[in-house]
Amino acid sequence: MGILFSLLNEAFPPKTKFNVEDIPDLTGKVIIVTGANAGVGKETAKALLTHNAKVYIAARSQGKAEEAIKELKEETGKEGIFLKLDLSDLKSIKAAAEEFQSKEKELHVLFNNAGVMVPPVDQLTADNYDLQFGTNVVGHFYFTKLLIPSLVAGAKSSADGKARVVNTSSSASLLTSGVDFNTLKDTPARKKRTTTTLYAQSKLGNVLFSNELQRRYGDQGIVSTSLNPGNLKSDLQRHLSWMERTFINPILHPASYGALTQLWAGTSAEGLNLGGKYLIPWARIGTGNVVAQDEKLAGELWKWLEEQVENV
Repeated sequence: MGILFSLLNEAFPPKTKFNVEDIPDLTGKVIIVTGANAGVGKETAKALLTHNAKVYIAARSQGKAEEAIKELKEETGKEGIFLKLDLSDLKSIKAAAEEFQSKEKELHVLFNNAGVMVPPVDQLTADNYDLQFGTNVVGHFYFTKLLIPSLVAGAKSSADGKARVVNTSSSASLLTSGVDFNTLKDTPARKKRTTTTLYAQSKLGNVLFSNELQRRYGDQGIVSTSLNPGNLKSDLQRHLSWMERTFINPILHPASYGALTQLWAGTSAEGLNLGGKYLIPWARIGTGNVVAQDEKLAGELWKWLEEQVENV
């Protein structure tokens, strides 16, 4: 009953009390948005540029990113900066972090926004991980880990002494009871799972990672939050069947709404006090999956993630 209430609460949010116009001036702030070439990521980048942030558009496709940068400049008068990042390839992630750090000493906000949703089960990352967990969790973990020095420097340079990491999860994180480590790479156990259960597992992974990041680095000025951006019309639904799309379409909102909660976390004064919280549409604190509060599981996942990237 609790999960059903949470799902309904997140699917049918009240009118937002936070709007793009409420974002403060971001002059001097250096921000990365992963997956900023489309959907919620692009809407997030648009709002940040409008409020004078220096925004890195981190995306896999240079062509799509450059097209987005062109469109965003036409809409905002400000120009984003392309950062080539393929979250399904650990070597690409390392190169992206090195490229960023060759240009910037400080990072003030990292929006871990990109993700893949319910692709065919046989799809894997370049490093042989389940595509969803490998991209959504392993990829963002490694990117964030490499950028920790930049985030700590960003926190030290900020008047409020904080830098922020905003991790985009989903209401699907409520629909799983844990992380089966036997399904995270290409194994027989993984092949027995459906793509929707693997997606839910990856979204729970986002919340567990976010909470553990807060526990480990909160005392160094890093504020880590996770969130459900809402049920949104976006390219993420491209792998759904016609029947699934027809079923969910009546509860989908424009992508611009999906940016609100992460912009609240990443830019507002209230966001400074949201470390370790799970946020829901629109710009509210939610309860999340009780499993995400399991510090032992979060620690085990962090240890596993560290092991995956130690020899990249």
